This record gives sequence, structure tokens and C-alpha cells, in this order.
Amino acid sequence: MQQIRVRGARTHNLKNLSLDLPRERLIVVTGLSGSGKSSLTFDTLYAEGQRRYVESLSAYARQFLSTMDKPDVDSIEGLSPAIAIEQKASSHNPRSTVGTVTEIYDYLRLLYARAGTPRCPDHGVDLAAQTVSQMVDQVLRLPEGLAAALLAPVVSERKGEQQELLEELAAQGFVRVRIDGRIHEMEALPQLDGKKKHTIEAVVDRMRIRPDAAQRLAESFETALRLSGGLARLAFLQDGQAGAIAEQGAPHAGRGQAGACPGPPGEAGLNSGAAQRELVFSSRHACPVCGYSVPPLEPKLFSFNNPTGACPSCDGLGVQEFFDPQRVVLHPHLSLAGGAVRGWDRRNDHYFHLIQSLAKHYGFDIETPWTELPEHVRHVLLHGSGTEAIEFSYREEAGRRSRKRHPFEGILPNLTRRYRETESPMVREELARYLGVRPCPECQGTRLNRAARFVFVGGRTLPELTALTVGRALEFLGQLALAGWRGEVAAKIVKGMVERLRFLSDVGLDYLTLDRSAETLSGGESQRIRLASQVGSGLTGVMYILDEPSIGLHQRDNRRLLATLKQLRDLGNTVIVVEHDEEAIREADHVVDLGPGAGAHGGHLVAQGTPRDIAANPASVTGQYLAGRRRIAVPGSRIRPDPARQIRIVGARGNNLAQVTAQIPLGLFTCVTGVSGSGKSTLIVDTLFGHTAARLNGARVEAAPCERIEGLEQIDRVIDIDQSPIGRTPRSNPATYTGLFAPLRELFAAVPEARARGYDSGRFSFNVKGGRCEACQGDGVIRVEMHFLPDVYVPCDVCGGKRYNRETLEIRYRGKNIHEVLDMTVEDAARFFQNVPAAAGKLQTLTDVGLSYVRLGQNATTLSGGEAQRVKLSRELAKRATGKTLYILDEPTTGLHFHDVEQLLHVLHRLRDEGNTVVVIEHNLDVIKTADWVIDLGPEGGEGGGEIVATGTPEDIAASEASWTGKYLRPLLAPERRSAISA
Repeated sequence: MQQIRVRGARTHNLKNLSLDLPRERLIVVTGLSGSGKSSLTFDTLYAEGQRRYVESLSAYARQFLSTMDKPDVDSIEGLSPAIAIEQKASSHNPRSTVGTVTEIYDYLRLLYARAGTPRCPDHGVDLAAQTVSQMVDQVLRLPEGLAAALLAPVVSERKGEQQELLEELAAQGFVRVRIDGRIHEMEALPQLDGKKKHTIEAVVDRMRIRPDAAQRLAESFETALRLSGGLARLAFLQDGQAGAIAEQGAPHAGRGQAGACPGPPGEAGLNSGAAQRELVFSSRHACPVCGYSVPPLEPKLFSFNNPTGACPSCDGLGVQEFFDPQRVVLHPHLSLAGGAVRGWDRRNDHYFHLIQSLAKHYGFDIETPWTELPEHVRHVLLHGSGTEAIEFSYREEAGRRSRKRHPFEGILPNLTRRYRETESPMVREELARYLGVRPCPECQGTRLNRAARFVFVGGRTLPELTALTVGRALEFLGQLALAGWRGEVAAKIVKGMVERLRFLSDVGLDYLTLDRSAETLSGGESQRIRLASQVGSGLTGVMYILDEPSIGLHQRDNRRLLATLKQLRDLGNTVIVVEHDEEAIREADHVVDLGPGAGAHGGHLVAQGTPRDIAANPASVTGQYLAGRRRIAVPGSRIRPDPARQIRIVGARGNNLAQVTAQIPLGLFTCVTGVSGSGKSTLIVDTLFGHTAARLNGARVEAAPCERIEGLEQIDRVIDIDQSPIGRTPRSNPATYTGLFAPLRELFAAVPEARARGYDSGRFSFNVKGGRCEACQGDGVIRVEMHFLPDVYVPCDVCGGKRYNRETLEIRYRGKNIHEVLDMTVEDAARFFQNVPAAAGKLQTLTDVGLSYVRLGQNATTLSGGEAQRVKLSRELAKRATGKTLYILDEPTTGLHFHDVEQLLHVLHRLRDEGNTVVVIEHNLDVIKTADWVIDLGPEGGEGGGEIVATGTPEDIAASEASWTGKYLRPLLAPERRSAISA
């Protein structure tokens, strides 16, 4: 069958939809937000494909998988196995990185285990296994006549009395052993403490170094290596301790037995102080200078998720929590007595008396602001007095005081100890507010232990290689040429890595570093990583469904993404993409346009066919934009910036920013653009918002470093409207988030029947006991914990998903109960509550941002990132405007159709017209061309970015030859296009 036939699809808002989709083609499904695209692709096609797959498994296997409901569809024929690649963060595991998610790190571990060269961290010497001849030659190069003993380590740092081992050595003819650095005769061994760790070495031979001792040395080394399993130690005897060393011609049979001179029993020869002058020889891997050795190189040695390779200090996380002085000293402008450090001021008698004693000892005033205290005083207060004893006064029972002398612990060590020792969750939660995160001081954030950090391939360690961007790693591995057998081994491993790296580069991710935490990836980046992995898998006959893979991608990289999707198609797969990007629609083999409106007005098939067919269809809104019959107009004039009213970021250097200084005009609509990875989010979100929120809102945000930010006194608040969920549980929904739920509950509480029953507004809340269904505690769903899979939510059997008990649902306002109101769309609710001002205003703002199709009580976990962002935007619109607010939005056009983008721009311009400053990070050219001011970063991503390429109006950017954004913006601002718009 060459088609996928869908008949009678009624999932969500689909209106008995029937259509045929060609197999092994690139299909784009488009339409207004809420028109039913995801309902068709994910909730119908993918859900049915998954359900059929699960049903084909055994009953035993099905118990570990979620039972998926059959989509509301009459029939689907020609369905292939389905793989969905959605816009979800790939992992919330702090151990996941770009390298591990893509499996490139597995190849790297194998490469370093099989072709790596270990090196001594202290001496830089390659650790290569030595032959006996090499060992003998090294010893003979020592000064002639030097007294030495050859030792065979048999036990290293092991608990026990070791009685059996010592008896076995005696039986083999050894007459001396060194125990914990001291030599003992076998006849006079000390009693070992079984609870302590001991190191035992057999004395194989004692001699003076002479040129004619080569044969004797070779035999001694062979004995020592055989006894210890490949390790020998040459210890030098101190003058006066050597005793009479056996003559070179003396019988050698004993290796420290007959022929070796007797020494003073108990401690003849060596002590632990001589250990620093010893040489270690290894037939395995060990440094010949200091004896540093590594275990056999295995892939697990290079895994930070395995105890063998993980840094012991941070357990492979690369970071450590610590009490951050900047968080602990919350108000540095205040004095210690006035509350510079919370809990150590006048309100805490115990700690305040400690501070007073310190002030007396060091001669400082507790009323002096923290910033004016001497540096050494601040250091003592934070870190303690070390060994210096101080006299402290303590209050005892009955009001008496006692005096004690002891060192001061320090505020930070005190907090660390209390956090570690407390069993109270409340105390732990309170102290956790002062915790910060820093790179592990032992591994410097590389996550690996010392042995793994000093293995080299092509002159680079594994942490150095993973710190490279995908593009640089591809370049390095492409030029890697190892000599001999290592080159042959590495060739096959490198081939697999290069393929995966090239796929990542093809989907526009060449700016990511391999050690970047997966938690920090955007939804679009995570989706493209999974896409690259699927291309690398080489599967055929599969139906891939993708949700806007172009999110976060600059126009320059769009073609590479489309080429990857076509490559997936050419392997023999059906690729279905939910997409709004114009270029993606034009490049598709087949386009499905749903609509004509959103929500209840959507769910119909408006048009399908080639992009040309869609453009020719007058009923298709998408077609009207493709054909140019409708456009988002370029403003006739732009607001010019006022040099006296601007925010100036000076010396921003977070991540890849190269001491950037940027001016953001106040009262304007500013777009920050640039290729992916050029530093846009670092400059605006991490730097501008981080520092501004800390100064204006008192927020505790980890801000990226910069020298200073000027002009913040001209704004009164800053709002970051991002795409994070408005809630992570079924209790969160648009009504509760926007504040609409409170007036609705008050309306129901004012109904005569509710008043007669004594119901107040709390009765209609599903967050408290009383009116809610107690079986599901007002969630409407029951969480089912799944084995090996994310938790699944199923409707509550008692209330049927209505959240409330029967008595509460009997109360009706204008014929509808509280559940039926929450089940309304924003559009329906706006008509229903048009005469209720408290509700009508909030519903209007939700409509203004294009969310008329969303239901008031819709589970927050089902909202996309773009929808969540617009819910937040609507809440801000509903607030009383101050005209001095800074709004920051990161790609607000995510998930928006051309028509929806036009609606969103009206809202953003409205905010600007009220005197506010709107800063938008955006790739959408329709948004950029309507901006008053543009800051373009680049020129490339990652290491090649972090600089301001151009600033000015969109026309200024278009005129810049160095700007990638300008290149793609130019055609939209061309005079003929503008005249067409005017006409």
C-alpha cells in the first residue's frame, strides 16, 4: 500500500477527518494554532501506531507498558511502526550530556581505552610497560656502588594480620619482608593489627650497583615481577643502614636469603622516610620516576557514571554544592548587628554573642557595614580562625555566663555542619537557600578521576576532547592519525563517531559542546539531537513524526535541517512534520492544511497537496501567506531610540560572550538575533535578566558575569516570559495561573443555592478539602507509577475526571456547574462571562495572545512551550501597566502560524506603546522586520560567536554584509516587496 488512509478521525477537535497521506514522502502538517495538527499526527497516527505495537507484545511485556487508549477514529490503513520526536527536554538527569545522549561518549570511552596512552600527571612521562632488560638497563645507569634493595609488593593497603601470606613467603625461602616501610627478619616479625591497613613487600635481593650485576639483576627482577604480578620496587639503603651487602659473586639463590648479609633485626635497611627516593618498575603501566600507575585501560575507567572512572570528590557530577558567601551575606550594605548575615544578628542571642566576642578579639565594630570590614576580619568570620583560640562568652541556665577559649568555627563551616547533621526537613530546606553550585575543585568540572584525566589520544585528553564543539571535534577526529596498531584500532571507532558528529552538524548543532549538560538544552535542540540519532540508525519503513524541528534554528541552518529530513525520507521512511516555517512548507512533498480556525472552529481539512496547490487554494490561510496575498506588513516608520534612555550592558563575558558591550533602547521593541549558539540567551536572559532581577526584584538568580549594567534606575520591574511550564501537575491550568479562577469561584459561592448550603468560595477549589473529590484529591486523574517508564495519569473512577464531589457539582451558575465552566474554551467563556468584568478582562487577554481555543481547566502538562509562554504573557497584559517594565521573551513565535504571529505582534507592540521596553530573542524574520531596533550576534555559533555583528534598525542589519540575519532579512525589506505591501 502506497498510502496511509485515515477515515473518520474525531480525536479532540477533529471533525470526522478523512484523508490519504502518501508513504515515503516528506509531509508537512500546518494550520493555525489549535487547528488540530497535533491531534492528527501525535494523538491519532502515532498513538494508533504505538497501540498496535504494544498489543503485538506478550502479556508479560505489556504489564510494563502503559495501556494506550484507542484513538477516536474509524480506521487507519497502511500504518508503519511510528517514532515520535517531540519538543521535550531529553533528560533531567544531571549526568546526561550531549555526548552521552548521542552515544558519541560511548565511542570516545572505547577509543581512549583501546588507543589511549596514559601519562604521569606529575612528570608528563608516558606510562608504557617495561621489559626486564629495560629495567636492568635503568638500574645500571645509577651511580656505581649505591646500596639498594629490590622489593616485590605483595599486599598494598589491606586490612588483616596477613599471617598466612607471611608464612607462605617464609616457605618460599624469603628471609626478610618490609612491612609498612620497615624491614623485618622473618624470625622476628611484629604482630600486625588486623583492623589497620598494611603494605607488605618481600625483599627479593640486596646489592650494590655495579656494571657486572646485570645477570643477577635480571634474575631478581624476574622473581619480583612473578611474585607481585608485574611490579617491582628498588629502594635505596641509607648510609650506616646497609650493613654488609652480599658480594657480587655470592650465591644468588635466595634473593634476600643465603648470600645476603644479615642486618640488625627489626629495622635493618629501610624506613618509610626513604620511600620518596624509590624507583618503581612495571611490566604493566607505571611511571618510572614516581611509580604512578594506572589500572588496565577499560571503557569503564572513562565513565563518570561508574565508580571506576568517576571523580571521587563529586561522584561524577562535575559540580559541588557549597554555601555561597554571596548568598550567605545577603545584605552586605548592612552591619553584622543589623542583619548582614541572617541568623547571626541581634535576633539570635547565641550567635550574636559569638560575633561580639570576635569583635572584641579582633577589634572591629559590629555596627560597621560588612563591606567596610577589613578583609582578614571577613575571612575569619566566614571561614573560621583556624588554630587561633578566642575567648567566647556563653549564656547558661539561670542567666549565668561562662567563658571558654577555642577556635572560631566560621559561618560557612557552621552552615555546612548543620546542613549535614540535621534531621529536620525544615532546617535543611531553610539552609539550602544559601547553597550555590561550583565546579568540583578536584576534577575542575571534568567529572573523571585523576587516572582517566591523564590518558591521551592525539595529544588530547578525554575532557579536552569533550570540551570541543561538535564542529571542532569533527575536525579533530577527521585529522586524527595514530601510528602503528593504535591507528588500526582507532580507525573503526573514529568512523562511527565522525558519522554521528556529522549528523549533528547537519541539523545545525555544530555549536554544542559534547560535555554540555542535557538539562540546559532547549526543546528544539533536544529534538534535533534525537533526529540526528534516528538518521544514524539507518531504519527504513518507519513513520517519523516531528513537532516543529526548526524551533530555535536560524534561517541559515534551515536548509541543513531540511536536507536531513529528506535524507530520512530517502532511506524509505514516511516523515510527517508539524511545522509553520515557510521554507519547510515550500520544500515538502505533500502539505496538509488544517483549520480553518482554532479549537472548535478547527479540525477540518482545508487543503492538501503540493505547496503550489496550497498556495492556489483561496480557502487556505496558509496558502494566502505562501502566495503573498496576505503578509505581515513592514512598519511605515520606526520609533527612533533616545540616547538618554537606554540600558547599557558593559563587559558581558558569560559562556562564549567576548567582553560584549550592548545598548538596549528603552521604550522600544528590540529583537536580539543571530545564528544558533551565538550568545543571545546568555546576553539577554543570563546577563541582563539575571542582574536586573537581582537588583529590582531581589531575586536569587545565577547571573552571568559582566562588569556592570547601567540605566536600570529607569525601569521599575523586569519580567522574563519564558517557555517553562506554568505547572508540573494536573492541578495547574490557565484559569489558576492567570488568576481567573478566583472570581469564578466567588461567582459560584454567590449563587443562592450555594449560600443556602453555606458554601464559600473555598468549596469550589480543588486544592482544599470540602468540595473536591477526595479519591483523586481534586486532580481529576490518578497517577499510575510505571515500571521503566514515566508515570501515567488515568481518569479518576469516582468523579470521572470532574475533580469535584457530587454535592459541589449540583451548584449551577446560569445552568452550568464549576466543572462545565472549566471545560469551556476561552472563546466560549468570553461570551458566557462577558458581563462579569473581573473575568471578562482576563479572558480577553487570553484571546488577544491567540489562545481562544484553550480550555480554562486544561492540564498545564498538556500545554506546549509556546502556549505556556502566551499564558504568561496574557497574565502580564491583564496587570495594571506602569509603563516602565522590561519584558524579555525567548522565541515567542514557537508553535505559531503566520496568522498567529501577526496577532502576537499586535500584543507586543501594544506593550511597547504603553511605554514599556520589549526585548525578544527571535529567528522569525516576520518579527525581526517589525522591530524598532535589532542587535545581531555572531558571526557564528559557539566559539565562533559571542560578538555583536551589527546593531540598528532592520534596514541597517539588512545592509550589513557581515550579518547572516541581514542576508535573509534583505529580501523582505526590498523596495518592490514594500511597495507591494503598500498597494
